[in-house]
Amino acid sequence: MLNILVLNGPNLNMLGKREPKIYGSQTLEDINSELAQVAEILGVALVFFQSNHEGALVDAVQAALNVQQGILINPGAYTHTSVAIRDAIAAVALPTVEVHLSNIHQREGFRHRSYIAPVAIGQISGFGSDSYRLGLEGLVKYLQKMKPDKRS
Repeated sequence: MLNILVLNGPNLNMLGKREPKIYGSQTLEDINSELAQVAEILGVALVFFQSNHEGALVDAVQAALNVQQGILINPGAYTHTSVAIRDAIAAVALPTVEVHLSNIHQREGFRHRSYIAPVAIGQISGFGSDSYRLGLEGLVKYLQKMKPDKRS
């Protein structure tokens, strides 16, 4: 069975309350619940982690090595600022998909740059909570196409 780490960065614990016109009314718990249902259909196991602290996210990425086969990440504001998270993803070399609720490329100019995208296999943004589902489905298909010895 494939094991995937689902990481959420700063302020995502405030979903449902935080700027609902941009991020929607669903909570992170709602999104995680939907993802768990999709994961069950896909036959994969998910581990969820959210932190407002950059170092905790780096630690989670590093801890995924030899445990998870892929990472689904919404780095939140760290998308645009964190070389540390980018370097952790590059170091563990696990296939990673970056997701965002809003289309970061239609927003403020400072949000257009992602430090994560160059080390991710793909990026999905702008589809609300469906970004997570689409990202998970894409990551699972990618992992299933890999040779088994490359997944561990």
